[in-house]
Amino acid sequence: MALVRSTCQEASSSSKTRFSFDVFLSFRGEDTRKNFTDHLYTAFTDAGIRTFRDDDELERGEDIKPELEKAIRQSRSSVVVFSKDYASSGWCLDELALIIERKRTAGHVVLPVFYDVDPSHH
Repeated sequence: MALVRSTCQEASSSSKTRFSFDVFLSFRGEDTRKNFTDHLYTAFTDAGIRTFRDDDELERGEDIKPELEKAIRQSRSSVVVFSKDYASSGWCLDELALIIERKRTAGHVVLPVFYDVDPSHH
């Protein structure tokens, strides 16, 4: 968390842009909502880090919500929790595509977290 905090502070001091959130939390709810992600969200907010987390489950077949797109644009950074089934969710992949686009075009900081997966496994 110190890494996230220092990253956010550095981004804050070097940027004139006003952000609504320090962190956008991207995760697959079915995999991590009730355990890891809830604890991470609580730790961030307890540390004073303004964190966006989508509490609503998307209905099957729905596109990414406009409010999620807006939240990504209004966040200084993203923490992407890669879990076992993250990549099998079209919505997670849509979020990730927007996050990577923001990284490419606006210097958005992206911090990956590998939850119960081996990042070196091919």
